Amino acid sequence: MSTAIRSIGVPINADVSGLEWTVTDLDALAALVALITLGQVEHAAEIIATLALSVPVPTQAELFADARSQMRIRGDTIPRRNASRIQRDGYLFECMSWIVARQSGGSRTFLKDPHLDATMHGLDGLILELAPTGASITRATICEDKCTKNPRKKFRDDVMKTFGEHHQNKRARDLIANAAELIRDSGVRGTAAVQAAALVTDKKLRTYRAALTTGPLDQDDRTALFAGYDVLCDIVQNQRIGAVLPLDEPVRDWFDGLAQKVIDALNGFEASMEAADDV
Repeated sequence: MSTAIRSIGVPINADVSGLEWTVTDLDALAALVALITLGQVEHAAEIIATLALSVPVPTQAELFADARSQMRIRGDTIPRRNASRIQRDGYLFECMSWIVARQSGGSRTFLKDPHLDATMHGLDGLILELAPTGASITRATICEDKCTKNPRKKFRDDVMKTFGEHHQNKRARDLIANAAELIRDSGVRGTAAVQAAALVTDKKLRTYRAALTTGPLDQDDRTALFAGYDVLCDIVQNQRIGAVLPLDEPVRDWFDGLAQKVIDALNGFEASMEAADDV
């Protein structure tokens, strides 16, 4: 199994560090999203680490049906169908963001799982990098992932509002709770996990990563897109990350195609499991 998404550094300006994401294997991406949608995030993480695709952990038929329903547009009116599409595409992009982070992370990198339901809200993503031993946080990255047709407006009005609140630690309770859960995954429990998680509020350890769907961009376009990022003060360039997924076709059309690929992957997984049961 190949790497699903390539992430490379691209120039923006002295205030913002840039990343550009490119889907290099759509089938591999769809298979990973299918596993995440089945609730098998750990299995997906192992596949990313080993680059070897296998069928899901044994799963009931109802779970496959529910996972497929997450990929379908719902609603009996145009506004409801549009809202359903936006929620589904946001979920798919959140999964892509998690996959990129998992691909680039090490054994001491711990990630908040993507939301299992496209309608769920809250912190988009949190990446904790811990010291080689113990639970000391060396870097905490807060992620805002926006699948949108209007990336500049979304960054200016939504992403920066959320980042601004985090920068003033107005969302500290949610952040610490998520960090404590990730630190428990490292083996630290109880009060020690909460105390370690409190370091997530330290701006010296803080990084922000805004990820947006866009059309093709050059450096000037990226600079314009992420204008205003520098209002997050007292941090340096590599603590403000601007990631883009440039698409050559309309964003909703592209994500329609990905959703169908995920359904195909789910169907293939289910068929493989049924065939194995018949042996």
